[in-house]
Amino acid sequence: MKKAGILHPGLNKLIAETGHTDEIVVTDAGLPLPEEVNTRIDLALKEGMIPFLELLDTVIDELSVEKIIMAEEIKTASPKMEREIIKRFKDVEVEYMPHIEFKKRTKTVRGFVRSGEFTPYANVILVGGVVY
Repeated sequence: MKKAGILHPGLNKLIAETGHTDEIVVTDAGLPLPEEVNTRIDLALKEGMIPFLELLDTVIDELSVEKIIMAEEIKTASPKMEREIIKRFKDVEVEYMPHIEFKKRTKTVRGFVRSGEFTPYANVILVGGVVY
């Protein structure tokens, strides 16, 4: 039995297989998950479970991130959520794009991890970094 950290085997596998410049998406409950991407870890149980920020914190405890990408719309629709996300990535490049482009970009990611978050635009693409 694993003693600590992420216990979900699929999420462990996704993080372990994510290399430099690979992308994974931590999502709210509503982001459409493209058919092209096979790795989908859906942790949404009901509204607010699992919260987006708790899930994001858990993932970034174990994943090196060199850049994040968010939808431009988060700035006006959910500024508090945007600030909370940014706080977690002090020395990391931040990129914004229109939500329609964000959704197109997700068609080429390594995988998705879905939360039960109901906050609009609470989605972030994590670009894998290196630890050396």
